[in-house]
Amino acid sequence: MTHLLSFPAALAARRPLAGAFRATVAGLFAVFAIAASAQVNTASGLESLEAFVKNTKSGRAVFTQVVTSPAREGQTAKTKTSSGGFEFLRPNRFKFVYKKPFEQSIVSDGQTLWLHDVDLNQVTARKLTQVLSGTPAAVIAAAADIKALQADFTLVPQPDRNGLEWVQATPRTKDGQVQNITVGFRNTGKGSELAVLEILDSFGQRSVMTFSQFEVNPALNAGGFQFKPPAGADVIRQ
Repeated sequence: MTHLLSFPAALAARRPLAGAFRATVAGLFAVFAIAASAQVNTASGLESLEAFVKNTKSGRAVFTQVVTSPAREGQTAKTKTSSGGFEFLRPNRFKFVYKKPFEQSIVSDGQTLWLHDVDLNQVTARKLTQVLSGTPAAVIAAAADIKALQADFTLVPQPDRNGLEWVQATPRTKDGQVQNITVGFRNTGKGSELAVLEILDSFGQRSVMTFSQFEVNPALNAGGFQFKPPAGADVIRQ
């Protein structure tokens, strides 16, 4: 299993790029493992998650993310806010684009996972198989039903709060960097829609992502997930 930092670390330590790549990838994996809209009628968070694994073939949304780092002795906790959008297309293709405060893209074309830091004009590339196996990202490629997902996670429904239905996913592998992922779904007339994703990493950083404008099964094509490094970019292959 590839050992990766959690998603919040990518924003807390934007440089060096390689560290940000490992950090961002782990959180991205967590996002795609759990986050999407599920097409069911009134349901618990666990049922909504089960419907996502079964029914959601593609998706598109915008997000706002707030990362809170543990407070040091004598100091208050620090927070960082970012925003952007993401798309995915089963199997193995996804795109996560940060717009603010820094421009950064994470793109999987099905074979390679790319991270592009626009300001630094640097690109890091890894084979998807190197970072997919044994990680939450395996869900987007391999989990056909809730039983497959339960092989990698302990799934526990959580009490309703803030008008949402929740489910918590804890990785069964204890040497990873993500402690747990908690997802909140909002019931709509068309089913259950992703509203909030919370990620807690082993460093005590908490990331809360709020999703909006989620589109279920939009018409996406594989060509939209191709990535070509910009001219003059420093390309690092790992």
